[in-house]
Amino acid sequence: MYGDRRGSVGVRNVPRRVLSLSVTETTGRSLLSSWAYALRTTNPPPGPLEDLDGVTRWIVVSRAAVLPMTAVAGLVAGLLAIGRPGLDWRWLGLAVLGITLAHLANNLMNDLYDTSTGSDSTSYPRALYAPHPILSGLVTRRSLVVAAILINLIDLAILVVLANARGWPVVAFALSGFVLSVAYTAPPLRLKKRGLGEPDVLVVWGPLMVGGTFYAATGSLDWRVLLASLPYGLLCTAVLMGKHTDKIPYDEPMGIRTLPVLLGPERARATTLGLMAGFYPLVGLSVLVGALPWPSMLVLAGVPRLVKIWPYLREPPPAEPPDRFPVWPLWYAALVFLHTRRAGALLVVGLALGVSARLLWGI
Repeated sequence: MYGDRRGSVGVRNVPRRVLSLSVTETTGRSLLSSWAYALRTTNPPPGPLEDLDGVTRWIVVSRAAVLPMTAVAGLVAGLLAIGRPGLDWRWLGLAVLGITLAHLANNLMNDLYDTSTGSDSTSYPRALYAPHPILSGLVTRRSLVVAAILINLIDLAILVVLANARGWPVVAFALSGFVLSVAYTAPPLRLKKRGLGEPDVLVVWGPLMVGGTFYAATGSLDWRVLLASLPYGLLCTAVLMGKHTDKIPYDEPMGIRTLPVLLGPERARATTLGLMAGFYPLVGLSVLVGALPWPSMLVLAGVPRLVKIWPYLREPPPAEPPDRFPVWPLWYAALVFLHTRRAGALLVVGLALGVSARLLWGI
């Protein structure tokens, strides 16, 4: 079975950045270090779960460690909006908060749906790479439901304010995102189970998040913004492809036909590499047509990171995790996330430099 043999790359030569996810156990951990550990690894620090403080508990439950992916989408939209006619910083801030809360609510709802349908169990990766909110006893099902409802109500209030300021297109963006997020795991569509979860993520983290936030901020939208949203959408989709490739041995027997299950391990890894590599020419195309400023080509500094992890995605995963590797059995997901974090940060810096050049020197 996939995962039952070690690739020639081996664990010993794992990139140092991946091994940095592994944190040595310490005693006398402060609250701040506990929160930082959870935000870095999606896991609570070593020790009994019942001893966790409330903040760390909810960082783990909500998978807050992955929320920066949405924050970056908001930053991309905000930087694209700076200097555009109609920009209102109040609506930009509310929109970024809204998409971040939507991601948070989606994490909670996914755990609720997958638990109720039997997809999540103590032997499924969701409960292996981090404590499952319900199955581990971190929180009760009722608490998860209440939290999801509360966050969605806050998001609804934000939507009402933005719709009043910008009109019905904001509602269209928000409802489209909500429907796709719910349909990702919830019946009857369950897009994840039909090989459509990955395209779902591309649409949500690309045109919907970036385009919707840009529209809320400025009251307008053109095709160049939608094109500029796609490179980062590819990076987020690559992370999900890596995660679902890790889960093939678990999903395939359960009839969960994610895109990696449909493609098979080798083609799934090749597709993931294609998504990461495709980010760079797509940024270049966006610069050529004026959708992104020329300093966005700073993203090319992320190529060495891609080159470094490339061999690992050409091989089967190791038979055993590196010592103290906190998110096992997620292997490819961790590797791809390292590239997404680097390339996404470089895109934001490049956009910021482009804004500065335009405002200060008119170029």
